[in-house]
Amino acid sequence: MQNGPTPDQRAQMEAVGTASGLGCAIVATMLVFIGGGIVLDRWLDSSPLLTLIGLALALIGAGYQLYELTLVGRKDRPPGPVGRRMASVTGRRGARRRDGGA
Repeated sequence: MQNGPTPDQRAQMEAVGTASGLGCAIVATMLVFIGGGIVLDRWLDSSPLLTLIGLALALIGAGYQLYELTLVGRKDRPPGPVGRRMASVTGRRGARRRDGGA
């Protein structure tokens, strides 16, 4: 009887966790920028200008998050801020620890 997950199961759980976190981050980015554009359009009566600007900013933000995800596992380039955070959560080597250690 096994006491814990196998290395393959651990890798699969890590991948699911990373994908779930990324999905939530992208949805939150979209909601904030598009929702902010809708609210500002109603407040300033400038429909649909600010909603479209919010949509463009949301797409840029989501694209940046996907780009950062591609840098998480690479050895030749350090990850950006999103990638560092994801690496610290998943425990990958090379990520900065919260206590300032290397």
